[in-house]
Formats: sequence, structure tokens, C-alpha cells
Amino acid sequence: MADQGSTSRVVVAGASGLIGRALVDDLRADGVEVVRLVRRAPSAADEVQWWPGERPLDPTVLAGARAVVGLNGASIGRFPWTRSYKHELVWSRLLPTETLATAVRALGRDAPVFLSSSAVGYYPTRPGVRMNETAPRGDTFLADLCGEWEAAALSAREHARVVLLRTAPIVHPEGVLKPLMLLTRAGLSGPIGRGTQVWPWISLVDEVAAIRHLIEADVTGPVNLTGPTRATANDLGFALAMRMNRPYLVRAPEFALRLVLGRDATEALLTNDTDVAPAVLEKSGFTFTHERVEDAIRAVVPPR
Repeated sequence: MADQGSTSRVVVAGASGLIGRALVDDLRADGVEVVRLVRRAPSAADEVQWWPGERPLDPTVLAGARAVVGLNGASIGRFPWTRSYKHELVWSRLLPTETLATAVRALGRDAPVFLSSSAVGYYPTRPGVRMNETAPRGDTFLADLCGEWEAAALSAREHARVVLLRTAPIVHPEGVLKPLMLLTRAGLSGPIGRGTQVWPWISLVDEVAAIRHLIEADVTGPVNLTGPTRATANDLGFALAMRMNRPYLVRAPEFALRLVLGRDATEALLTNDTDVAPAVLEKSGFTFTHERVEDAIRAVVPPR
């Protein structure tokens, strides 16, 4: 793993989210200076206000930084995806990314590394096929959004090293586990759709460690931030139910999911069968703390 101590200053946009908070805390614990970009009046010495999509970001805010990490975006875990919310999903990602890319580009050869969020929703459903970063883009709403998101970030690549963080759902009580824990606690958990579809996943610990690793590693372009072993929806759901000492019996049929959540959200997040490998991350020398989804669940969900 790269020497994380060599990271001197990092600018983080989207620092109030689950990943952003954990990344900022981890960097600070190692004595790294962090600058947080916020959309309100600054309330701390390490905050800088910005107006993505309304005003350019002053490039001097990024000057001298080792890296800028863009983690902005409305939650894809909020349902249903109405037309207005899909609009928010798009522009809450594109406008901040375009603003950051423009500021990075303005610094020319002095530009920091630019690590920009994306998602494994980029990939198509391909049952039985293990996909790496060379796999083609899918044709869902989320895949199209990821394509636009990544294109906005790549506009900074003339002089900057740009890394696209294709992140899997985070196995954490504030991540993908949040709705599942509510159902499990109520005794209503069970197979979602077929239940045998492969779901990409990653622990929060490994997500943060991977971002820090990629700040220093000689890597560019898309990187899959996913756990190293495949897991089905049933694997995750059953492991959670066992940990919480609750039954895993109540099936949620696909037609009902589409009716309640809408087609786009159902296909992108719940019934998709997408086996994604962290090929670039592993090749770069990264070592996972949580290699199995069961390990990730045990780390964040107390036994009952």
C-alpha cells in the first residue's frame, strides 16, 4: 500500500456525506491538512465556501494540494426516483464535478490529483460474467448518469491525473444496510427479487483506505472500489439477519419493487446482477481489510 503519510494537504468536496466524513477523519488522524468545500457560510477554519454551477471555484483554493477528492451527489438510496429527484441525482453530481474539473484544469501542470466519485452502476447486468474496469457501460439511467459524471471529471486530465472512483454500495448502517436493517429488525427481511443476483459491495473502512491509496498510487482512469469476493443479495441479507438474530423469510417480488420504487431504481440497485472485480485496485497493491461481505457486516452491526 502507498505511504499515506506523504499526503500533505487534501481538498474534499462532499465532506458531509458518509464517505466524506470518514475520509476527513482518517486523514486528520494521520496529521494531514484537510480543506472542506462547503455550500454555506464557513463555520470552521478548514472550510471554504463554493457555489458549484453558479460561480467558478478560485483555483488558488486547490493550489499546492496533493489531491482534490470530489464526493458530491444526492443519495441514490432515497426512493422513489421521481422525475424531479432524478434531475437532482444528475445535477448534484455534474455541477460540482464540472466546477472542480475547471479549477483543476486552470492550474495546468501544477494541478493536484483529481479523484472523482462514480459508481458501479456504470456497468450492465451480466449474469455469470465477472467484469473489470474494461467492461462496457450499461444502458440504465444510472449507467448513463455515471458516464456523464465521469466525462465531466475527465475534462481535467490534460495535465492532472484523474481517478474515477467507481464505488459499490457501502456496507454500513448509514449505507446500503440502512433500509435492510429496518426490515430485518421488523422481521420482514428475505430474498429481494430472485435473491441470487450478485451485488457489488465494499466496507467503509476499505473505501476510505482505497481512496487514500489511490491518492499516492500510479493509477489513472476508472477504478472499481468493490470488495474482492462476490456476494449475492441473499448472501448479504442472510448474513445481516443472522447477525441481528432475525428470520430471513419474506420475499419481495420484483413486480412489487417496480410498483413501489419505480423501474429505474429497482433495476439499478436491487435486481441488477453485476459481478464487479476490483482489478485495478488489486493490481496496484491494495490490501482489503474486509474480504467477505459477512466480515464487513460483522464489523459494523453489533450482534443481538
